[in-house]
Amino acid sequence: MHAIVMTEFGGPEVLKYTEVPDPQRRGRQLLVDVTLAGVNYADRHVAENSYLKAVDLPYIPGNEVVGVTQDGRRVIGLTQGGGYAEKAIIHPSLAWEIPDGVTDEQAVPLALQGNSAFHILFTVARVEAGEKILVPAAAGGVGSLAVQLAAQNGAQVIALASTEEKRQLALDLGAQAAVDSSTIDGLADRVKEAAGGPVNVALEMTGGQMLQETIATLAPRGRLVLYGFAGGQLEDIPVRTLLQNSITASGFWLPSLYTDRRVSLELSTMQLFASVVNGALKTVSGGSFPLEQAADAHRLLASRSATGKISLVTGK
Repeated sequence: MHAIVMTEFGGPEVLKYTEVPDPQRRGRQLLVDVTLAGVNYADRHVAENSYLKAVDLPYIPGNEVVGVTQDGRRVIGLTQGGGYAEKAIIHPSLAWEIPDGVTDEQAVPLALQGNSAFHILFTVARVEAGEKILVPAAAGGVGSLAVQLAAQNGAQVIALASTEEKRQLALDLGAQAAVDSSTIDGLADRVKEAAGGPVNVALEMTGGQMLQETIATLAPRGRLVLYGFAGGQLEDIPVRTLLQNSITASGFWLPSLYTDRRVSLELSTMQLFASVVNGALKTVSGGSFPLEQAADAHRLLASRSATGKISLVTGK
């Protein structure tokens, strides 16, 4: 089969289209013919050797796929690497059959980004109706889904986005207000003005100064959920500020839920599917690239100019 293989760490140029042996399933594992592979910020961190979990080279990146099982079922699944390939291995507990009313393109963001948005909001932040919530990168993969899920749950969403087009998309998806995030200085004041005061919940995935401004948007007893460091910075949280304002700070990393029996990824995935089928949840496509152009997909992701979900097509 063909796959994207890394033999060194670095930028998009380390993603090489190569012929490799087919993966071999073990025990109950599923072998799927991949049709689409999701592209995520985690994949960029893997390539740059800044991911939360170290990987050994050579390595096939990719943690989210749409594919067809050997018995003909169309599934989405979460892999632990190996997704940027024509064939991939998925554990059956992390694979879910796609309903007939959902296309491959609609399904591809749901396994990783959809479940991330769902559990950030409802498992970690415990967002309630009437609360004000700040959603960053609101036109991106996780953000565009989080805006809709939070709004549909009755929350007042304040969206962050860097361009007028992206802010309009966030408003169309259900945000109450959209704030320009292209300039970080003074962002907290702009958010509180748009929200009519501090927010109850703030999501954050960049780090650095953006993290500091995000914390400053929170009301006393507010909740902060950290789910990424797209800016490449892992800054310490100011403990004094957390203490003075009784702020709760939580981290979120989807793989931590894979074996957590208290959380049902199957249930959340089924709810996401149902919302797509009934039209309540819109998945936003950021475009697709042939598998061999994975480097170009990473360059687009790094540019911050894309909206929605970027994916790789195997050509099958």
